Amino acid sequence: MKTILVDAVDGFVIESEGGFQIFKEMHDLLETFSSRKIILTGANDEQFKKFGLDKMPYEVFTLKHNPEKTDTKYFETMLQHFGLNKDDVIYFEHNPEAVKSAESVGIKSYYYDPEKRDLETLKKFLTDTAT
Repeated sequence: MKTILVDAVDGFVIESEGGFQIFKEMHDLLETFSSRKIILTGANDEQFKKFGLDKMPYEVFTLKHNPEKTDTKYFETMLQHFGLNKDDVIYFEHNPEAVKSAESVGIKSYYYDPEKRDLETLKKFLTDTAT
């Protein structure tokens, strides 16, 4: 099983009336996979608390905007940090530029549209690529 790299804000974490919260339906979907999950963000310390990333059910990785996920260095550093290689992981992300960045280092990636919140298509991507 491949490690699932999960986009934090506008993916797993969504804005609600009271601030930010876990997108329950996405969490439920991810729980159907036995794979390790790692939430990826660029959040700095202040944003980490604001978005509730200190209360996540999975590991959280950030480089605090240095560099951003749109920079291939982000993904190279993340892989090295966890001792993973590009073939060990799959990724979904709401920022098209970050998707391109991950793909440029060989990470199989999926663009997740935060407006559509199409969990059926995300499930198909995860099912087809996680094993």
